[in-house]
Amino acid sequence: MTLFEELKWRGLIKDMAGEDLEDKINSGNITFYWGTDPTADSLHLGHYSSLITAKRLARAGHHPILLCGGATGLIGDPRPTAEREIISKEQLNKNLEGIKKQVSEIFDGKAEVVNNYDWFKGYEVTDFLRDVGKYININYMLDKDIIRRRLDSGITFAEFTYTLIQGYDFLWLYENKGCIMQAEGSDQWGNITTGLDLIKKKTGKDAYAFTMPLVLDKYGRKFGKSEGNALWLDEKKTSSYELYQYLINVDDEMVIDYLKIFTFLTKDEIEALEKSNTENPHLREAHKALAREIITDLHGKESYAEAEKISESLFSGDIKSLTVKQIEDAFKGIEPFELSEDILLVDLLVSSGACSSKREAREFIKNNSISLNGEKVADLEFVVTKNVAIEQKYVVIRRGKKKHYIGTFK
Repeated sequence: MTLFEELKWRGLIKDMAGEDLEDKINSGNITFYWGTDPTADSLHLGHYSSLITAKRLARAGHHPILLCGGATGLIGDPRPTAEREIISKEQLNKNLEGIKKQVSEIFDGKAEVVNNYDWFKGYEVTDFLRDVGKYININYMLDKDIIRRRLDSGITFAEFTYTLIQGYDFLWLYENKGCIMQAEGSDQWGNITTGLDLIKKKTGKDAYAFTMPLVLDKYGRKFGKSEGNALWLDEKKTSSYELYQYLINVDDEMVIDYLKIFTFLTKDEIEALEKSNTENPHLREAHKALAREIITDLHGKESYAEAEKISESLFSGDIKSLTVKQIEDAFKGIEPFELSEDILLVDLLVSSGACSSKREAREFIKNNSISLNGEKVADLEFVVTKNVAIEQKYVVIRRGKKKHYIGTFK
């Protein structure tokens, strides 16, 4: 397959602009850009679907420019339903540095990272209106889908002009960096076409662009901060174990599409995994490959191996092999119950919520259904002390095969 054919096969091309776009993509020697506003100090899995496409283009010989919107981030891209929350310049700059570092790591330092504030900070508003505003018709702007959808509820002038600013980004990069193509998520098509039109009207030349379909979760929502389902690329915000658990449990009907979008596995490798997913779904080989490829690319082989170890230890009940840090990663987001003194296990099972009554607790213990830190407990008189806690801090109760409860000694 050519690069363009591969992108199509992976489902990574939705909208296109430029008559010979396919030839430009296959040529392997153009400069292109992808941009994002620093609304948080980390990118998330929704961004990664675009970044991995940019990485594919870079591997094929194209030169990537990754734009962090220090200027556009001060305004905010219009949302479909309401105005974005304005963040402070201090927070924006902090976010900007976090994203620049993240992008550099993902591209192994081989991507050019720019900030559009650098060319807007000294730009007089009257000059901008003369240089840019006069070329874009108001009716053209009103016809943009995101603007049209906000007319009834109201849209601020700042949001309304966002498309002009992003359009000028493309023009500036075209004139100053030789950037002839933009690649973004499909929700940016309106802003992309503003840039294409501005380049055509100002220079008389054509530029190119394509969009990628937005990656959705099983509920049809895009991954993102505003949707409340962000999986952060920063390992401190979303641990490799959390990412592993999400990816290993994605719906069977979505895992192959995700493999095409998020990994560099070949067509033959993905088709073999698709066959395994159909014939032996219980092995979850496609899911494991998805988790391995994404986590290794983002956080490295060691982080992936640790995430896999935590998962396998919890599944097998080998809790004692985990460190305190691994336990904290495994149970992140779960509020632990507190222990201040020695307590009879029967009483602890009730107070922790693992059992509804002492009678039920005794039955579970008698039936060999209770493990403490990975070891079965059959003694109804067993006392939980600080000495049996992992590193004298954590106790992990397992009821049955899947239910876990975690406590911590003060």
